[in-house]
Amino acid sequence: MTPLPSSPAEELALLERELIWLNTRRVQLLRRRSWLKAALRAQSAGGWQPPHGGQPPQGAPGGWAHAPAAHPAPAVPSGSATGGPGAQHVLLILGGLLLAVAAIAFTLFSWGELGIAGRSVVLAGVTAGALGAPVLLLRRGLGATAESVGAVALLLTVLDAYALHAAVLPEADGAGYAAFASGVLAAGWAAYGVGVGRLRLPLPAAVVAGQFPLVLGAWAAGGSALVIGWALLVTAAGSVVVAARVPVLAVRATAWSGAGVTWAGGLLIGLGESVSASGPLDAAAPGVLLLGAAAVALSAVWRAPQEMAVTGGVVAGLAAVAGVGGVLRTEVPWSWAVVVYLVCGAALAPVARIAVVPRPVRGGVLGAAAGVTGVAVLAVLPSAAATLLGPAAVLTGLWAGAPDGTRELAAGAGAWPDALSVPVVLLVAAVLLGAVYASLVQEGREPAGWTGAAGAGAVGLVSAAVPVLLVSADVAYAAALVVDLLLVAGLLAAAVAVRRVPAAAGGTALWCAVAVAAHAGLLALAVEPATYAVFGLLLVLFAVSAARSREAVARSLTLVLSVVCALVVASAAGASLELGAPRTAVLVLAVPAAVVVLGLWVRTPAVVVPLEAGAGFAALVALGLAVTDGAYLSLVLALCGVLAAATAVRPERRPGAGYLAAGLFATATWVRLVSAGVTHPEAYTLPVSVIACAVGLLRRRTDPEASSWTAYGPGLGVTLGPSLLALWSDPHWQRPLLLGAAALAVTVTGAVRRLQAPLLLGGGTLALVALHELAPHVAQVFDALPRWSVPALAGLLLLALGATYEQRLRDARRLRDHLGRMR
Repeated sequence: MTPLPSSPAEELALLERELIWLNTRRVQLLRRRSWLKAALRAQSAGGWQPPHGGQPPQGAPGGWAHAPAAHPAPAVPSGSATGGPGAQHVLLILGGLLLAVAAIAFTLFSWGELGIAGRSVVLAGVTAGALGAPVLLLRRGLGATAESVGAVALLLTVLDAYALHAAVLPEADGAGYAAFASGVLAAGWAAYGVGVGRLRLPLPAAVVAGQFPLVLGAWAAGGSALVIGWALLVTAAGSVVVAARVPVLAVRATAWSGAGVTWAGGLLIGLGESVSASGPLDAAAPGVLLLGAAAVALSAVWRAPQEMAVTGGVVAGLAAVAGVGGVLRTEVPWSWAVVVYLVCGAALAPVARIAVVPRPVRGGVLGAAAGVTGVAVLAVLPSAAATLLGPAAVLTGLWAGAPDGTRELAAGAGAWPDALSVPVVLLVAAVLLGAVYASLVQEGREPAGWTGAAGAGAVGLVSAAVPVLLVSADVAYAAALVVDLLLVAGLLAAAVAVRRVPAAAGGTALWCAVAVAAHAGLLALAVEPATYAVFGLLLVLFAVSAARSREAVARSLTLVLSVVCALVVASAAGASLELGAPRTAVLVLAVPAAVVVLGLWVRTPAVVVPLEAGAGFAALVALGLAVTDGAYLSLVLALCGVLAAATAVRPERRPGAGYLAAGLFATATWVRLVSAGVTHPEAYTLPVSVIACAVGLLRRRTDPEASSWTAYGPGLGVTLGPSLLALWSDPHWQRPLLLGAAALAVTVTGAVRRLQAPLLLGGGTLALVALHELAPHVAQVFDALPRWSVPALAGLLLLALGATYEQRLRDARRLRDHLGRMR
């Protein structure tokens, strides 16, 4: 072991030795790299012999197997003009391109100057020389040069075929001759590639040329689109055989690419002919073509890797569905074509049970079935959504009378489909997903992940299909309401059974229950008795579901919906009694009143909080109903204050509910004074303020910790608020003077006694009084000032604030802390 340095000098010496060793090591590695490069260049040229006598460079690093130490090989300078195979390849490619250009130019421009004998000599000599040269070059170890000359030779054979047609066989049909020539070239190139053996280009080129003979031959023979499709499909099958049998990677890649292109061409032709067919006989031939495409796809991926096998299974399944469905759909109207294709997609499911089929292929076929199902559902989804939203048209004419059927309600919005195909598609898709879910559960898999998604999808599709079916079939109005309510009950039962139903399916069932309940509620609004019956039953169903639910979200949602249903019943009662909106508001407050009583009895936060949220919504609805009548609005505000005060009895609600009650009482007083046309509200508010402030004073003496907002806030607000409102419409000077003096006294009292409520309420009132008094004078000043002075003054103010920003921020923090210490 190297001893640790004990001084800077020793450490410096140690570092010097390490650096010398690293430099030596670097030189050794560079020499080894140069030797390996030379060996690779010699190997690529053919006839490889170890350079420099077969010995690696001296100083080769130890531990390398078969690397004997010998004389070092000279390093090849980086960037040398002749030192790398890259430069050699560039030269060969350029040379081959120049020869190809020369050959093309000769064929196009100088060919006609030669006679028949000359042409024959040129064709035979040049082509034979170009094809024979790579053999000699390979024997001499010049593999790269042989590849370049071989490429030129292949190009010359194409030019020979073109020249032969132009000069010797000009009358021959172009497409037919091209089919014959491509076949001959494919066979010749394949034989040449097998004979030479070491050239990489001829065999892939033969595969490319082999993609054209059948297709061009069918075209030349005037074949129909189906004939051309079969030619493409047979060509694809041949390419698959080549790809499966030939071990050369370049040949296999080219064959797979060609098979994919020709197979896709045949598939597209079959799809086009199948869709445009007008009868089963016309659709039979395209159907057979599509089934053939499915067979080719399956044969291609039968032993393929997993990803490729799954993809092949998908496309084969889709092709089979298109072929069979294309024949069957000609016997039904277009509105039922989706159902036909969906059933054909469902028929693919038994393939997953066939043990002979490889597992990845089976997965791909099932994926095709799922894809067909998804496309079918998406195709009918807009019509289904319009049908479900159709009963919303009843909102424009509540209680118009019982319709003859549910379609009459949806027809008002033009939202029902022309046939029963939409609900049938939804139901069939639901059955398929339910079957998948049942099979997975039967296999013992956990009810989560895709399993749960299948169950949730089945629940959602059934929930949508039933209401759509009711409208499409024009079921009787009463029967539709009963079915909707039964469906809501079933969905809620599934939603609360969280231990037996996956979470995804349970959550979907809950939200579907809400949607179906909304559909039933809209239908019920057409008839007065139905409104009470349906919303009353929904109230019971949601309440029972909330009582049995073990999940917080489900329990909270059902509790809120229970309150909403009660709100609808209360509003309907006001309409039945012809009370009018303001009087109905008082009746609506019975709902939050019941919630407040229930909260005092239950006192469980998980139950009380959702109920209070629903009660708050009901209170807002009541205020909205009473807003057109000042007297009833004041009454509703006061009753809401009573409910808030009753809620404040509970210790956990006391601070927030107490402030809310005080604000509601004060607002109710102001609204009542305004609605009564009182011009001097102080005569009514001052006695209340005096009494309220006296009560607050007694409260503070018995409970010094009580907040000043609780003790003095309501009393001060009862007078200051109405006086401020009256101030803005009072042209006299007495009220501003008296109100300002009173506000100043309240402000000073709050500052001296360190009371937050009097300080802020009095200060705010004083500021508003001052603004009221200064507003006319300020307006006169602004009228007298030039227009540019306003933005100038604003700019100066902003600059001043910016310059003293930190000081103002500290002042604001000190003020906040000071106010926070007040009671």
